[in-house]
Amino acid sequence: QVQLVESGGRLVQAGGSLRLSCSASGRTFSSYVMGWFRQAPGKEREFVAGISENGGTTSYADSVKGRFTISRDNAKNTVYLQMNSLKPEDTAVYYCAADRALVGVATTPVRYDYWGQGTQVTVSS
Repeated sequence: QVQLVESGGRLVQAGGSLRLSCSASGRTFSSYVMGWFRQAPGKEREFVAGISENGGTTSYADSVKGRFTISRDNAKNTVYLQMNSLKPEDTAVYYCAADRALVGVATTPVRYDYWGQGTQVTVSS
């Protein structure tokens, strides 16, 4: 069992930056693939970024490539999402998720087993 808690979301102007954090409980954090997803009002939850257990492999949605960076610190049981050059269309609730299947970095929500409560990111124009 893994419990995930996101933080760092807030209101920011377009062009600004934010760093989201996701802290995980438990002693097996380093054995999970971790992902960030987001969901805007009236839209489906979508993949943003994912990272392998040791951080050696990352994956990004096309919409955030070159602007967002996912990273993890297994000693701190934490995964991060650095978001730069933010746009109004990045406005959403951002969720972190953990996948125990260990078959690559999944991009679909159904593959992830544990979810945080989410943190709101609002980008004003």
